Amino acid sequence: MQLAYASSDVKGQIFSFDSPNGIKEECIILDKMPGAEYSDEDAQVEQSFCGINLYDESIAVCPKTWSTSPGMEVFHLTGKKTSPAVFEQSICGTSLHKEIKASGLPITFKTTMNSRTTSGTFSTASLLYYHFSRYLHAAIHVPVAVYRSIDKDVHLQRVTRRGLELTAGSKARHMNHEAWLILQKAERLPDAYQPIDELFTRDRTQIYGVFIQPAGKRYNSTLNGTRKSGWGEGQNRDFQNTAPFLALRSEQPLQAAIDLGLAQARKDKTLRHDMGRDISRQQMVYWMQDLTETTLLDYIFSQQDRIGNIDYRNFWYWIEQGQLQSRHAENKLPPREIAGFNPVRLMRTQLNDNDAGGKRSYANFTKKTQMLEKIRHYNPGTYKRLLLLDRDFRNQGELYNYVATTFGLTAQQLEQILNNTSQATAILRNSCRQGRLRFDLDPEAYFLTGQAVEQTMDCDAS
Repeated sequence: MQLAYASSDVKGQIFSFDSPNGIKEECIILDKMPGAEYSDEDAQVEQSFCGINLYDESIAVCPKTWSTSPGMEVFHLTGKKTSPAVFEQSICGTSLHKEIKASGLPITFKTTMNSRTTSGTFSTASLLYYHFSRYLHAAIHVPVAVYRSIDKDVHLQRVTRRGLELTAGSKARHMNHEAWLILQKAERLPDAYQPIDELFTRDRTQIYGVFIQPAGKRYNSTLNGTRKSGWGEGQNRDFQNTAPFLALRSEQPLQAAIDLGLAQARKDKTLRHDMGRDISRQQMVYWMQDLTETTLLDYIFSQQDRIGNIDYRNFWYWIEQGQLQSRHAENKLPPREIAGFNPVRLMRTQLNDNDAGGKRSYANFTKKTQMLEKIRHYNPGTYKRLLLLDRDFRNQGELYNYVATTFGLTAQQLEQILNNTSQATAILRNSCRQGRLRFDLDPEAYFLTGQAVEQTMDCDAS
C-alpha cells in the first residue's frame, strides 16, 4: 500500500448527505477490528453520529474556541425555541452557549491541523485509538469515533468565519485563532495546506475529520502529574511520580506496591493536596490498569500530548449476586435502588484527547521517557492480546491487513505502528523473561475478592 499522504480513504459503512451546494458528504462507520469487543452502546453511538444531517433544522453548530486546535461543536436544538441560524450567530461563544453545553454535551467534529503556529492534531488518531482500545478489551473509556466529511465552503461560511470572530484579539485564544486563520486560507484555496490529503477529500470539495463525544472532567495532578517540569519530557517524568504509576514501578506484590505508591506520592506537596486523604486500593487497581493501557496505546501511536489531558467520570461499583455491576454516578450519594449493596464510588479514566498521535513527526514521549520499561505489574489478558497483535503484524495477517486498508494511513504511518508494536512487545516480554513483570493486575477480580491473584505466564506464548 503506497499512499502519498494519509487520506480520506477509509473503509466501512457509508451514510451520505447532500450539502446546499450539491456536495455529497459522507459519514463512515469504520469496519470492526478483528478480535475486538464492541459494546451495544458503541454501535448505538456510531449510528447516532452517522444519523446527523448538519442541514436539518434541529441541528446547530458552533466553532470550538476553548482549546488550541479548531473544531466544531454540534448541538441538537430539539425543544429549544431557536433556529440554527439564530443559534449560530447569537448564542455561539456566549454564556448561554456554555449553559446549553453544560446541560447536554455536544458532539465534536475534529479535523487535522498541523502548522508551525498551531498545536498538533491528526483526526485519524481518534479512529485508531477507538478501534485499538476495543481490540485490547481496554478498561479505560476511549470515545467512539466515526469518519465525517463536510462541504468546505459551507464549513467556511458557517463555522470557520465565526471561529475567527470569536477568537480575534484574545491572547488566551491566540493559538486557536491562528488555526482558524490557516483553516480559512485552506478552505478558500486547498493547495495552501500541506499535506493536502490529510485535511481534504480527494476531490478537494470537502474537509474531513471525526465525530466524537468527549465526556468527563479533567483529573488534577493525582493522575495527570504535577507538570512542574514543563512540557515535553519533563512533565512525562512528573507523570511517573503519581501514586498509580509509582505502584506500577514497584516490584512488590500488588497490595504492597499500592501502599508504597500512595506513601511515596504523598511526599510531594502538590500531590498530597490533590490526592486528599482517602484513595482506596480498589481505585488504585483501576488506575494502574488504566495507565498500563494508556501507556501501551500511546507508545504504539507515538502520542506526544497526553499529560495534562487525561479525564475521568465517576461510577458506582457494587457486587450483586456475585457479579460486579456499575453505573454512572450522578451524585455523591448512591441511588436508592443500589444503596443496599454498599456501592463504591470510583473515578474511571476517560481518554478523550487522542489526536496528537499517529504521525511520524510527533514526539513519542512514552518511548522517550521509557515508561514501559519501568512497569512491573500487568494484566495477563492485555499482555496476551499484545502478543497476538504483534505476531499477526509480523506475519501480515488479518489484523495487519485491517490496519493497512481501513484507516487511510500512509505506508510510513503504518510502518511506525508496526515498529512501535514490535518494540512495545519486546520491552514487556523482556521484563517478563527477567521475572520482573507480575501478572496480578485484574481490577474486576480484585473488587470481587479483595485479593490480588498473580498468574504465571509463558512470556512468549500468544
